Amino acid sequence: MKKIIMILLSVSFNFVFCQEELVKDNNLKNKTKNWFESFSIRGYTQIRYNRLLETNENLKCEQCDRSIGKDGGFFIRRSRIIFSGQINEQVFFYIQPDFASSPSADRLHFVQLRDAYFDVGVDPNNEFRFRIGQSKVPYGFENMQSSQNRLTLDRNDALNSAVSNERDLGVFFYWAPKAKRKLLSQLVASGLKGSGDYGILGFGIYNGQTANNVELNDNPHIVARATYPFEYKNQIFEFGVQAYTGDFVISKTSLTNGVKYKSDLNYTDQRAAATIVMYPKPFGFQAEYNIGKGPEYNKTTDSIEVQNLYGGYAMVNYMAKYKNHTFIPFVKYQHYNGGKKHERDARSYDINELEIGVEWQPAKQFELVACYTISDRRYEDFGLRNNRQQGNFLRLQAQVNF
Repeated sequence: MKKIIMILLSVSFNFVFCQEELVKDNNLKNKTKNWFESFSIRGYTQIRYNRLLETNENLKCEQCDRSIGKDGGFFIRRSRIIFSGQINEQVFFYIQPDFASSPSADRLHFVQLRDAYFDVGVDPNNEFRFRIGQSKVPYGFENMQSSQNRLTLDRNDALNSAVSNERDLGVFFYWAPKAKRKLLSQLVASGLKGSGDYGILGFGIYNGQTANNVELNDNPHIVARATYPFEYKNQIFEFGVQAYTGDFVISKTSLTNGVKYKSDLNYTDQRAAATIVMYPKPFGFQAEYNIGKGPEYNKTTDSIEVQNLYGGYAMVNYMAKYKNHTFIPFVKYQHYNGGKKHERDARSYDINELEIGVEWQPAKQFELVACYTISDRRYEDFGLRNNRQQGNFLRLQAQVNF
């Protein structure tokens, strides 16, 4: 009898215990998450050296990397921390400061705000959403691609000259079906060098003076973009088109004494571009080209005038994996003829450049890139006339992801 009683008590105890655990599990499942439970902190830092095998120390690139050329040494290109979180089912925030911004060649490591925006979903699945604040302007695949994920060390001059630092302050509307949003996110998470989720269709209104600069006229820029990623057999492709229009105001602080310019400093700023991407599985291909018109220095008249611009790039790459290591060799060629509205006197450019390199990832937390650059750059302003620089150099970058 005692044995029977003990067995019954044991069964009863186990039953009660299991019921209590089941209730706890259900309570945990039903508990609503607080916003700070989905709060995320991540970031990355890039250290560069550009002067190995250098043949011309006078070859510079102000917009891409200020440590290229004479007096350049070891350089912190970026050091960023990203704060983000889904604070509500339909409200998401994203803030990204950079602790290594360089406003000039001799002033390094300033803290500057890169992104500060929130997404507001219109529907339960957030297929329709508004992005409000300072964020990337949806123009150009490589422009929107994070520097943390991008294969080459710098963005191409042709499309990147459209928006300095790729960002501005405004309101952008994005739409993408749930399945496409998932695919766009996977292209980044899987290491295939995606551009991120900027929707299938995008439309926006923004200041037009670029990030961290005040608006200088009453005419906002307008941008629109359409892209479509899809899977075909074992490959993933993406095709896109984008365009923007507005008036850019040249800052008086960027003018050289003696240069001629319009009295109101307002210049037409319009572009359109096309994008083709085949993600590296294992072979990859990426190309973009844009045309338009904008302010550019004319040395014949010593004036800043609205002139035509054109240019783009093409890149082939290959992804190879060996045990826990990932290798991505690449070859990229770019050309650009036009002005850079953000630089002194809307500096005039004619660029032809070839890059041959490889990215090595021994772990997701660390990347090393070596890139040999063969460059031919003509860049001229009122104080820098007949300036054509040709040269080659080997670039190295170490990146840690955290």
